[in-house]
Amino acid sequence: MKLASLKHGRDGRLVIVSNDLAWFTDAFLIAPTLQAALDDWDRCEPLLRALAESLEHEAVPRGRFHERDAAAPLPRAYQWADGSAYVNHVELVRKARGAEMPDTFWTDPLMYQGGSDRFLGARDAIPLADESWGCDLEAEIVVVTGDVPQGVTPEHARAHIRLVGLVNDVSLRNLIPGELAKGFGFVQSKPASALSPVFVTPDALGDAWMDGKLHGALSVQLNGAEFGRADAGVDMTFDFGVLIAHLARTRSLVAGSIIGSGTVSNKGADGGPGQPVAQGGLGYSCIAEVRTVETIATGAPVTPFLKHGDTVRIEMLDGRHHSIFGAIEQVVEPV
Repeated sequence: MKLASLKHGRDGRLVIVSNDLAWFTDAFLIAPTLQAALDDWDRCEPLLRALAESLEHEAVPRGRFHERDAAAPLPRAYQWADGSAYVNHVELVRKARGAEMPDTFWTDPLMYQGGSDRFLGARDAIPLADESWGCDLEAEIVVVTGDVPQGVTPEHARAHIRLVGLVNDVSLRNLIPGELAKGFGFVQSKPASALSPVFVTPDALGDAWMDGKLHGALSVQLNGAEFGRADAGVDMTFDFGVLIAHLARTRSLVAGSIIGSGTVSNKGADGGPGQPVAQGGLGYSCIAEVRTVETIATGAPVTPFLKHGDTVRIEMLDGRHHSIFGAIEQVVEPV
């Protein structure tokens, strides 16, 4: 089952989207918004599934689904917590700024609390007031939970995952060191993130969803050129069950909590840093990582951070080369 929110007010209008992303039908008689559906999931889920089946059989009124008309599936959420499940990425980025990485990072997930009061739609621009801030894309996987009890185990946490999607977790890299030096985490360096047009229930992902991980190449394009195609199911040190359990260790989570994987990152074939796509590698899911690899290789980064007018596209295709979640496609624009 695929769910989206068309632009309507602050919280969007819940719709069911066909498996091929071509059609939608309104779900307002079941729940007006996705958050309302998540709050009453036990009642709403079977009704939404029946409506989705009717849509596939063209048995309900339908309209053409255009990704440009979609808001973020959850335009604002009760919680957004982003982990760093791909420790290879953490290791590389820390190396770039000369920071040592403790061994515990391989056994205890990193996580930060992000701003959830506004998520950008998949076609919304990336607003950038100052190019010197070092604007970067970060292609990630996200899950949306139902209510999660405090102290849940990683195994049981997986059962609380309601939906899966993509996110562009925008970072302002040149603001990060100053904020971290204060010892209180990210604020200004983490502006609004963009979510994929559609979120999908785990069962609809088939074999691509296994053991709390999404498997498949995450396509990243920068200005029309292939930038990354890392496999989201490879080199993921912590699955989503572990990430959710980590967050819920000392508190319960409410329905509609969004948990991020952190930047998808694969090691190279030799176990070292990955190689650019142009050199036969799987590329990267953020600019900071390629800049780190360039620094290791030549002593200085070459690839610039995002500038006004740059275009970012993030998407995942299934085995038949059909888009699963729709595409995040954003242009960087001045504020």
